Amino acid sequence: MKSEGAKKMDTEKILESLSDMGCNEKEISFMKKMYEEGDTDTLLRDLRKCRCHLMDKLHDSQKKVDNMDFLIRQIQKEK
Repeated sequence: MKSEGAKKMDTEKILESLSDMGCNEKEISFMKKMYEEGDTDTLLRDLRKCRCHLMDKLHDSQKKVDNMDFLIRQIQKEK
């Protein structure tokens, strides 16, 4: 079983990698501050906001893939 310190260190590492998850520097700085101050409600709200943004980008990409698949099928039908 992990100790409290180990859990905190894992969370800090995750916070440090927020840029890899698509968060900008302003968001990262704010979230780290909230984490350090123990304001988990605000931290969770902002993490969820970033997640929603990522999901929007994912859905946009999925639409593009769907359109590409449609185009491929249409061209294959013409063969």
